[in-house]
Amino acid sequence: MEKITSRENAKIKYACRLASSGAFRRSEGKFLAEGRKLCPELCRDAALETLFCTEAALEKCPELAGLPGEHYLVEDHVADKLADVGTHQGVFGIFRTPVHTLDEAKTGGRYLALERVQDPGNVGTLLRSAAAFGFDGVLLSDGCASVFAPKTLRASMGAAVRVPVMEVGAMPAAIAALRAKNITCLAAALYQSQPLSAARPGYPGGVCVVIGSEGQGLTEETIAACSGTVRIPMTDRVESLNAGIAGSILLWHFREESL
Repeated sequence: MEKITSRENAKIKYACRLASSGAFRRSEGKFLAEGRKLCPELCRDAALETLFCTEAALEKCPELAGLPGEHYLVEDHVADKLADVGTHQGVFGIFRTPVHTLDEAKTGGRYLALERVQDPGNVGTLLRSAAAFGFDGVLLSDGCASVFAPKTLRASMGAAVRVPVMEVGAMPAAIAALRAKNITCLAAALYQSQPLSAARPGYPGGVCVVIGSEGQGLTEETIAACSGTVRIPMTDRVESLNAGIAGSILLWHFREESL
């Protein structure tokens, strides 16, 4: 296995650019992930092209040697450059980004739509919840946190590639496309909304839960495009829930019926 000793190595600089730039990830169709558990998990649904690991990581997890792609040993100071956080596990992988489109949405499916949800932790949490509760895909509008940024990937725990993620641009048009397939689209909003308990979990044509940004919620145009609105009843002790928690409650309500 070839060993990389320089932080200025071209492969290392390329990997770092994938980690730091969403535009570069999109242009290359690749992303960088890190973690002894996360990288093998991602291999189940995404193609691993290159694996970087320290000698200590390989000794601790010899099964890493069985993963696909090109493998490189890296010295600790090189791993420090690849790492998104100060404390890392010495395992990094470059993966090909799975590509999904709105055309894949089907009548009878369950979907989550995020409009301008900017916090990577919330986006990752919602991807994980969508996978846990049997959803068929996640729609992301412009302005959402990048699914394949390091922080989002960590929060999603591999769900970023297990659930189809569709970048749809403007959300109202995407909602219209779903409704044309007889999918009921329910906006999470307070104004003129019904409590979640009044919304039946199952819809014959399928359902899409639509969640807005942490600070401003959904745009009026997106709410108007939806079939209806729902809210989570709660006490007056707090003003609101964050998007990750609120969305997870909604996803549980509309979970796959067999769960």
